[in-house]
Amino acid sequence: MTVKNSDELPGPASGPASGPANDLGVLISSLYRSFERELWQALSRRGFADLGARHGSVLAHLRPEGVRAVELARASGQHKQIVGTIVDELESLGYVERRPDPADRRAKLVVPTERGLAQRAAAAEVITAYERRQAELLGAERFAQFRAALRELVDAARASSD
Repeated sequence: MTVKNSDELPGPASGPASGPANDLGVLISSLYRSFERELWQALSRRGFADLGARHGSVLAHLRPEGVRAVELARASGQHKQIVGTIVDELESLGYVERRPDPADRRAKLVVPTERGLAQRAAAAEVITAYERRQAELLGAERFAQFRAALRELVDAARASSD
């Protein structure tokens, strides 16, 4: 791997298309807000109107066999107390339940209920349709490259925060 000096590193976009609207943070945020709005509106139409983006930080990281709250906090980047509050909300809404962890009876697993599994399936359908449209827009190869580059950036960001 060749390390570039600071003069060779890309900076903010320049030229006629430069400015705040092309700032990486603004672009990522705009795309995410569009995705998030579409996801939660579609889920609302499918019978999950009691959920919102706040719940997504936990729902996205659930596993059918369950997961500890501390793992949910780590995966979502949220504080353990915030995750605990969201899990409480999801439990009262009927999307998850807490069960003893068979590997450690002192610990609890957050396990999706039937309603939680139905929500996950609905979300997967909505996300797949969204991604299909993005792949059609960019073309399959460019979309695959975009996804791979995004994955690499996310992994690097996570590694640097450990």
